[in-house]
Amino acid sequence: MKIVYASRTGNVQSLIEKLGVTDTIKIGDGVDSVSEDYIIFTYTDGYGEVPYEVDEFLKANSANLKGVVVSGSTSFGEAFCGAGDVIASEYNVPCLYKVEESGTDEDVEKIKELIK
Repeated sequence: MKIVYASRTGNVQSLIEKLGVTDTIKIGDGVDSVSEDYIIFTYTDGYGEVPYEVDEFLKANSANLKGVVVSGSTSFGEAFCGAGDVIASEYNVPCLYKVEESGTDEDVEKIKELIK
């Protein structure tokens, strides 16, 4: 399955690299497109918000979205990984995994199993 991702600080990009996946699309300005099933990996913006470019991408490409993996910081408390909850609710897909920053080795192994 294709992996689509957005990374501002490098945490999500680092997670993608740790996963060793190669069938990826990095969202640029949100006008990218995908015509096959995919999982989106995103960071959380602000206080639990979906990043602008991810929101724009999903508005045009939600038909094949199968799930979301989200990165965030536990220092935001209840807003930790809030973007994943918003996307899951808005697009009726599962929030597959929430990860602190770029994830631990244990997180990476669990995500590998999920995306098989």
